[in-house]
Amino acid sequence: MTSLRLVAADHVAGVIYVIEPRTGRRLARLNGHHLAEHAGFLHLGGGKLAFVDDLAGELVVLDPFAAGTGNPVVVAKAAVAVPAEHLAADPGGQYVAVTSGCGRSWEPWSDLLTIVDLNPQTGMGTGEAVRPRSVRVRTRVGEPGVTVLPDRASPANAGGPAGASDLLVLLRHRMPGALDAYRLSHLLDAPPGCPTVEPLLRLPLPDDGHGDAADPATGQVFAATGTGVHRARLGSSGLLAERPLAWDTPGQNGGRGYYLRLDPARRTLWSTVRGGPDDPGEWPMWTNDAWWHRLDDATIGRVPLGSGLVFRLAFCAGGVVFTRIHPDGDELIVVGAEDPAVLARVPLPPMEGAPRKGGTPWDGVQRRAVAASPAAPLVAVTRGGHGQIHLLDVSAGTDLRTLDLPTPFEEGGHMALIGTDDDLAGDTVGR
Repeated sequence: MTSLRLVAADHVAGVIYVIEPRTGRRLARLNGHHLAEHAGFLHLGGGKLAFVDDLAGELVVLDPFAAGTGNPVVVAKAAVAVPAEHLAADPGGQYVAVTSGCGRSWEPWSDLLTIVDLNPQTGMGTGEAVRPRSVRVRTRVGEPGVTVLPDRASPANAGGPAGASDLLVLLRHRMPGALDAYRLSHLLDAPPGCPTVEPLLRLPLPDDGHGDAADPATGQVFAATGTGVHRARLGSSGLLAERPLAWDTPGQNGGRGYYLRLDPARRTLWSTVRGGPDDPGEWPMWTNDAWWHRLDDATIGRVPLGSGLVFRLAFCAGGVVFTRIHPDGDELIVVGAEDPAVLARVPLPPMEGAPRKGGTPWDGVQRRAVAASPAAPLVAVTRGGHGQIHLLDVSAGTDLRTLDLPTPFEEGGHMALIGTDDDLAGDTVGR
C-alpha cells in the first residue's frame, strides 16, 4: 500500500501540519511558517515538497515522510524575493525559480526573480556545510507565471537530468503579454546587486495570461489566456509558437480558464473554464466546466460542473477532483480521468463566513483547498474558518471523515497530499 502524507498549511496562523491521512494522526506541527498561498506547494520528487514562506522570505523544503521518525522535516531553506507569486522546478528537482507578485498591493511593483540551486557542488569553504544557493535578478515588473524546461536543442538531454546550462526558465508576462526564456546557468552566474537581465528568446502572448503548465517530455509550455491555451515548443530553432487550443468545444462555448495543470501520468492538460457575468459580485452566476486536452492524441472536451466558484483541482487515482462553492450549498465533484464525466457530487458542510452574492468570492471570506494523490483514491478538502479537513475515499462511497485541527484555517488554507508511489514527473509547477 502506498504510504501517504497530508501536508496542510494554515498560512494565516503560520502553522503547517504533517498528517497521516488514513488514521488522521498528526505527525508534526511546524510553527512560524506563513506559506505563500498563491504559489502553493511544489513537488520536487523523492517525497519532497517546497513552498515559499512569505514572511521569512525563504524557500522551504520539506520531507513529510521524516515526520515522526526523529529526523528533521525541514531539510533546506534558501533566501528568495517576496511576495512570492509562482514557483516551478526543473524535472530533476534541483533548481527552483520563484517569481514575485503584488502582495497586499493592488498594482504589480516588483521585478525580482529568484533562482535557487538546492544542491550546489561548489562555493562552500573548508569545513562549511553545503547549503542551497540563491541568486536574484531583475526582469520586468508584473506577476509572471514561471516554468522550467530542458532545452530540447541540447544534446545533453539525450539522457539523465539536465544541468543548469541545458535548462531554460520561461516567464509568462501580462500587459504586455509575452513568453520570455532565460538560460538558467546565465541567471545563476549573475553578480550581487540584483542586475537586470534580458531574455534569450521572446514570443508575444495576449495580455491576459493566467495559468501555466509545461511538459518536459515534449518541451511544450502552455499559457491560459482569454482566447485559449497558447502553446510553444522548445526545438532546435528556439522557442516556436504552436496553434492555440480553443476553450470552445462542440456544443459548449464561451468562458475561459484561469488555471492549468498537467496530469503527467495520463498525459492530459486540465483547466476550469469560467463564464457568466463579469461583475465579481455576481459570482454565484458564474458557469464552470472542467476542460481537458489529451496531449498525445489532441482530443479535447468540457464537462459541466455547475455554477458558483470553482478554481483549483487535484488528481486522485482514476479521477480529477474540484470543489464548488455556492450560496445554495458547496460540494466536492469527482470527474473521471480516463472518460471525463462527473462520477460523484459530495455535499460539503457549510462554512460560516462563506462568500455571499454582492461581494467578491476571494476578499475577506472563507474558501476551500483540495488535495489528492494520483497514487491513491483519497481526497482532502478544507472547511475554511472551522479548523477542519474532510477526507473522502472516492473508491468506497461518498461518506466524509472529518479531522479537527487546533487552528481555524482562515481563507481555507492550502494542502498537498503526497504518496511514495506518486507519478508526478512532469508537473513541475507549484500548486
